[in-house]
Amino acid sequence: MKRRSLPVAAALATTAALLLTACGGEDDKSSDSDKIAGADQGGAEESASPSASASDTAERPKITLAEDMENVFEGGKTGDAVKDAILYDNTQAVSAMDEAIYTRSLQKPSFGTYLADDAARDAAVWVQGFYDDGITWTGKVRYYDREITSLEKNVATLTYCSDESKSFNKNLKTGKTSGAVSDPDDYVVFYNTRLKKDAKGIWQTTDLISKRGASQCQ
Repeated sequence: MKRRSLPVAAALATTAALLLTACGGEDDKSSDSDKIAGADQGGAEESASPSASASDTAERPKITLAEDMENVFEGGKTGDAVKDAILYDNTQAVSAMDEAIYTRSLQKPSFGTYLADDAARDAAVWVQGFYDDGITWTGKVRYYDREITSLEKNVATLTYCSDESKSFNKNLKTGKTSGAVSDPDDYVVFYNTRLKKDAKGIWQTTDLISKRGASQCQ
């Protein structure tokens, strides 16, 4: 089963991180048998994410996720302070969306801190779909091949892949989860994102394109 799609944004056909492509058509709803991906911040070797730059004085809200949500971010440190800050804030944007799913609230400070413009609007619609369907997610998602492909002044482009094979939809009423899938087209996703540094020094995700089953990630 494939995941729900976010609405398409104007110029960039935006979908939020951890996107879902509907099982069937765009109007289909996610069901208990769908499998989804989410995010938490991993803490060991592979999952280590860069910390915010010491020169960054922006207030950063704490993000709270369920204990059964885990996100592994690979390639967190580059040795370049600016690039490391971009990679860090990317992980926070992913986690902010998952916090909204977990807490059943779009009003958490992290959401508006790390997401803006088309990405924020589409992510809000995407998260609302989880509420409407009475589901959350459980498991682990691995993010890899994270690469900053362009960086000009306060605007950056970041591409990366996700492996969602170990994450699953969970029905909030029954607690039942979906089964595993074996086809990479169902759980491998390629992301192309645009980030812009705001006045507080935070690299907000403003646009997000995704492609499920992309050859770049297989």
